[in-house]
Amino acid sequence: MDYQTELTGPIMVNWDEHKDKLIQKYPKLTEKDLDFKEGKMNEMLGRLQIKLGKTRKELHKLFATL
Repeated sequence: MDYQTELTGPIMVNWDEHKDKLIQKYPKLTEKDLDFKEGKMNEMLGRLQIKLGKTRKELHKLFATL
């Protein structure tokens, strides 16, 4: 499954709003952890995997609930 392609769709349209929700839910996340640049989704997901201790699949499910 290509999470980068799937996550760059609707969730990225309102990324600032979703980013705020993630920071509220996971206070240990920083703006830098959630820094998204086009074409760099895998880097951001890698940071989140490390910081939250979640798999890519778990992150995908997390994003789907935002």
